[in-house]
Amino acid sequence: MIKLKDYRVRPGRKVRLEDWDADDKSASPDAKEIDKENLSKISARLDELQDVLYAEHQRSLLIVLQGMDTSGKDGTVRHVFNQVDPLGVRVVCFKAPSEEEKDHDFLWRVHRQVPGKGEISIFNRSHYEDVLIVRVHNWIDEKVCQQRYKQINQFERLLARSGTTIVKFYLHISKDEQKKRLQERLDNPKKQWKFNVGDLAERKLWRDYRSAYEAALSATSTDWAPWYVVPANSEINRNLLISQVLVRTLQKLDLKHPKPKQPLKGIVIE
Repeated sequence: MIKLKDYRVRPGRKVRLEDWDADDKSASPDAKEIDKENLSKISARLDELQDVLYAEHQRSLLIVLQGMDTSGKDGTVRHVFNQVDPLGVRVVCFKAPSEEEKDHDFLWRVHRQVPGKGEISIFNRSHYEDVLIVRVHNWIDEKVCQQRYKQINQFERLLARSGTTIVKFYLHISKDEQKKRLQERLDNPKKQWKFNVGDLAERKLWRDYRSAYEAALSATSTDWAPWYVVPANSEINRNLLISQVLVRTLQKLDLKHPKPKQPLKGIVIE
């Protein structure tokens, strides 16, 4: 059995992404069909836990997905949650901020999207864009970036103290794998709609983005909002690893179905 702690970034650790192998398949050691069966079983368990979280209506779960372009954020949502009741799950995609959002602090638009009691919210990209792309393109300086790290930690601690469990995943792919996936988008007529020429310009900044991610993961992996580095060259490995982390995270909450609102003994339905 894999040790999930091996993928968790310890608070205070200086992250070097080269310490994790993007090709690692430790979470998916079996044949492809067996791995798919295992993922289905774990997804079914995740559905059970989500049902209790929703019924209990006392706590919430925030999942953050970050990674380079093509790292598989959409695919993670599609496969990990394919058996989970959509009633209590919400996916939030953060694009470039609107003019209204720019008129507020960088966390304003994010706070509005955090999960309510009983909910699971999945951030497909997140508030971390405000210490990544903006830093790579020098739209903020190092001083502002360091301030934002502190503000993010404080913001996430507020959520944690308010009953929100936070789990953050960095989907770790290699540059060669990204090239392969971009080429697939370019070659496949059914995927060409996802191809963005602008991604090629961002790809040239691979090292800068890698450094920005290493700095962000180092500064913001905390006891109350940990980062996991997920080897993601293999899609099934990515999905299995994330599913296992989520199931174990929810199990630790010791969720309970609420008691009925009134006595049910003796009730007869005719």
